[in-house]
Amino acid sequence: MKILYIVPYVPNIIRVRPYQLIRTLIARGHNVTLATLWATPEEERELATLQAMGISILADRLSPQQSLLNCIRTLPSRTPLQAMYAWQPRLMQALSNAISAEQFDIVHVEHLRGAMYGVELKDAVRDGHSPPIVWDSVDCISHLFAQAASHSRSLKGRLMTRLDLGRTRRYEGWLMHQFDHTVVTSRIDADALCSLAQQAVNGNASQAGKISVIPNGVDLEYFAPNGVEREPSTIVFSGKMSYHANVTAALYLIQEIMPIVWQERPDLRVQIVGKDPSSEIKLLDTASSRRIQQRPTERAVEVTGTVPDLRPYLHKATIAVAPVPYGAGVQNKVLEAMACGTPVIASGQAASGVDAKVGRDLLVADDAQSFAQAILHLLSDGAAREKIGRAGREYVEEHLSWQAAVEKLEEVYSEIIRVVPK
Repeated sequence: MKILYIVPYVPNIIRVRPYQLIRTLIARGHNVTLATLWATPEEERELATLQAMGISILADRLSPQQSLLNCIRTLPSRTPLQAMYAWQPRLMQALSNAISAEQFDIVHVEHLRGAMYGVELKDAVRDGHSPPIVWDSVDCISHLFAQAASHSRSLKGRLMTRLDLGRTRRYEGWLMHQFDHTVVTSRIDADALCSLAQQAVNGNASQAGKISVIPNGVDLEYFAPNGVEREPSTIVFSGKMSYHANVTAALYLIQEIMPIVWQERPDLRVQIVGKDPSSEIKLLDTASSRRIQQRPTERAVEVTGTVPDLRPYLHKATIAVAPVPYGAGVQNKVLEAMACGTPVIASGQAASGVDAKVGRDLLVADDAQSFAQAILHLLSDGAAREKIGRAGREYVEEHLSWQAAVEKLEEVYSEIIRVVPK
């Protein structure tokens, strides 16, 4: 197939879903043109890496100032800020030119931030050749915002999600009727979007858009056990540490879960690994702040910031944790740790996008006391750690390869191409 793939940010190993879907589509013989936006010189350089894979590139710069201006202009309207955050008229013009010049079989548009390009593209080619358009919502953003508005420990996160929640609900429901098909990463997000779609047409379920669940996979070769001996008393929590759900999870881990654990295991070290740690997260670092009152000052907490490679932290950790109290979709941090054979303890929310067997493939705990007890249990039982780590790896091998995800995506593409009139 000849695919026009629109992503509002440069795909890379951290922005894993578009990166791996496109990479696998290319490997399976499809022709992919990537339309995207870059903000930094590093992101611009990453485009050359993608081009070397055989991907055609349409790209333009979107500065932080332009994103801010987009949000300011959108604020008085009923359109969500997220929907206009990544708007770049020059990229839209390049897309219109590409659609006119080339015969694409299908257009794939990712995320709420990219949806407007799909809407405008559909209108721009109304009287000409109009390839079917798939919207990869990834997550239901309003479902995420509703949780964050109540539970985020980030003041900025609470304020921004409350500001945009009502109009995001209306807009996502409307978007479900603008495209030929929608895909998401989990059944929970699919159900939330279908509910919004029905509300947008006064509850008429027959008019709700078609939707398919295509979960994230994991790179089984890149994230793999490597035989390194694990440290005896190290816990790792990973993710983008400016994201409000991860900020909330890290604070919950250090301030509520770990004091219980440290009473029995004062030697235990916690590593918080991920880019752009917020000010609240930086203050958790034992070495940089000795005056935090929420925990004993002698406890070892390391906040790494950006690391060149996450795998050494997952390979060496005794346990990986994901005490995420709210969120949407599939938690990549859980999949990556399981793929590395690291035993995982997750909240029910973090595990909800994965159909793994609780107690065999990973452990689940939903309050500070039970989470702490799960940590202490695995710390004291090496055989249980090894068994869960091995079962987790076997689970992702069987169910969560990117190859399997792309096979499902190909089925969606083929069905739409078959039924949508040209």
